[in-house]
Amino acid sequence: MTITNYTCFKSSYGWVGVARSDQGLTRVTFGAPTEPAIKNRLRNGSHGKRGLYPLTRNSLDPELLNAVELLTKYFNGVPVEFDLRLDLSTGTRFQRSVWETALRIPYGTVQSYGWIAQQIDKPNAMRAVGGAMGANPLAVIVPCHRVVRSDGGLGGYAGGLDWKRKLLSMERKTEAV
Repeated sequence: MTITNYTCFKSSYGWVGVARSDQGLTRVTFGAPTEPAIKNRLRNGSHGKRGLYPLTRNSLDPELLNAVELLTKYFNGVPVEFDLRLDLSTGTRFQRSVWETALRIPYGTVQSYGWIAQQIDKPNAMRAVGGAMGANPLAVIVPCHRVVRSDGGLGGYAGGLDWKRKLLSMERKTEAV
């Protein structure tokens, strides 16, 4: 997978970076205090786990502009449907099945790791589901923040539990309006 274009923009939740390949959006990261920091996350993976990718900035790319528009609305508390072409090829078959299932979780709601495991016919794979959520390259668009423990606890979040709380709180507030 080669990132062909990327862009960065400032949101109410800090800097956001969006990258795409020829197959679709491949990476979203957010919450960095500066544009260089968000660009570094795009290049190295959100948490430095996925190797170095070359970046070519193209802020006029129609696919990226659409993603920026939807993400801006989302971070401003507007419920959106992310009807975007996604490239999930960085994941294993198992990870892709988990991410595709998470895409079905509606705005303002949560599901458990166990629910996802059941949906993909791997009922005992809750921990593996958590691992796949942690490797999600498309934060917010693939709503891993909406996946919680079966007891209602938050579980984990690659961006940190404070971000998970903020996103869930924002979605609950706007869903109630």
